[in-house]
Amino acid sequence: QVQLVESGGGLVQPGGSLRLSCAASGSSRDLSDMGWYRQAPGNQRELVARITSGSNTHYADSVKGRFTISRDNIMNTVYLQMNSLKPEDTAVYYCYAERAWAPRYIYWGQGTQVTVSS
Repeated sequence: QVQLVESGGGLVQPGGSLRLSCAASGSSRDLSDMGWYRQAPGNQRELVARITSGSNTHYADSVKGRFTISRDNIMNTVYLQMNSLKPEDTAVYYCYAERAWAPRYIYWGQGTQVTVSS
């Protein structure tokens, strides 16, 4: 069973930066795509960014140019560098990882709060 442990959330002023980390137990060969979702109060969970095992990336339009996702396959860790943060980025951010073999299965982290406020 893969476990995902997140860190790096917190309170930041508008325009500031935060870096989220998500460390996965087990081998990187067990996982294909990894990434981040977020959920604000009253909203549905939405995909923020994802990265394949080959480091191809995809971003939500709302974060393009501000957020960067990266992955260390040796450390089995995915990162989300968030710059130029806006109040609307406030949410609980959830790391996820997809199992590399069938049947499809998604592992989730416990979530980390990001609050952007002055």
